[in-house]
Formats: sequence, C-alpha cells, structure tokens
Amino acid sequence: MSTFNLTKDQIDELSEIANISMGNAATNLSLMVNQRVDITTPIFSIINRSEALDDYEKTCIFVQVHYVKGLSGNNVFILKDKDVLCLTDLMMGGTGENISGEVTDLHLSAISEAMNQMMGRSATSMSEMLGEPVDISTPVLNAIDVDSVKNFEKMFESQLDKFVKISFRMSVGNILDSTMVQLYPVQFAEEMCRKFNLNKKEN
Repeated sequence: MSTFNLTKDQIDELSEIANISMGNAATNLSLMVNQRVDITTPIFSIINRSEALDDYEKTCIFVQVHYVKGLSGNNVFILKDKDVLCLTDLMMGGTGENISGEVTDLHLSAISEAMNQMMGRSATSMSEMLGEPVDISTPVLNAIDVDSVKNFEKMFESQLDKFVKISFRMSVGNILDSTMVQLYPVQFAEEMCRKFNLNKKEN
C-alpha cells in the first residue's frame, strides 16, 4: 500500500528520470520549432487531485499519455493556452510572437504530433533507465475549463487522490519562457522508482 509520501531518495530518482527523459524530449521539440528548447529544473510536490488546476486560469491544455508497455497507468502534462499557440505557430513557420486567439482543432492536432514525438523520445530514454521496453499510445489532448474539473476527474481512477506534481521551466529561444506541469499518481511514481532501482542493481 502506498504511503502517499516519497522519500528523498525517491525524489532524487524521479528527478534523474525527469531530467534525462524531458531533456531528450526537448531535443525533439527543438527540431520541430527550429529554436533552442530547454526544459529544466523539475520541482516536485505531492498534491491532492482537487489542487491540480489551482495554478491556471480559464482554460488549459491537458495532454494525457497512456503507457502500454513497461509501466502501468498514465500521466498528464498541462500546457497553457498561449504556449500551445506559440509552439504551433513556430511549427508552422511563424515567429511565435504576438499570438492571440483561441486554441482550435488545428492547434490541438499540431501540438498532439509534437507531444507524440516528444514523449516517444522520452519513453525511449525511460526504457534505458528502467531496463525494459517502455511504449506509449498516441497522446490524447483536451482543452480543460479550469472552472470544471470533471474531465480531469475522468482521466484517472477515482480512488487515486494523491499525485506527484512536477513543474518544469520551459524556454524556447527568446520567444517563450513558461512552465509545463506533469502529473501522475504516487503509485505510478513508486513503480518507476522500483524498476529504476532494480535495473541499477542488475547493472
């Protein structure tokens, strides 16, 4: 049974996994937007499910990633609307600046492809760190109204209430300096740490 707390060693292990996997994901994103991309400084906290959207106003974009091999479960990345507009404009050859308007299906399709490539690269990195193949399904995107978390509630099993929240600073050239958040259940974090340590012992 989970204690809903993570030890310092577990935080260190998760930080190492996050740094390497998201660093490699940033490399892929950099190629897509033709800008230097840095995703650094993961900050960890344990939150209740109800606190997941406290840092956001109006709407945000949820990218749900399902693991189909190597790990059991799923996790969510939260992107701000303006960041999605900026990144997709860059992907389409724009400047990424002075972006306004709402996120459309076209934007969602473009950022879905970007996240698919980024998280595919991330899964490859995790495979090496965990010592077994890790595969994901195509990410599922939703525009979430933060005044209603019903869609968010549906993304995870109802009995899961404690989540690891990882905040990454994301910079894209001199155009974007923002924060991307990753959420996954504490049980998922414990499974990653267990496999990470097992792989270390075997090597």
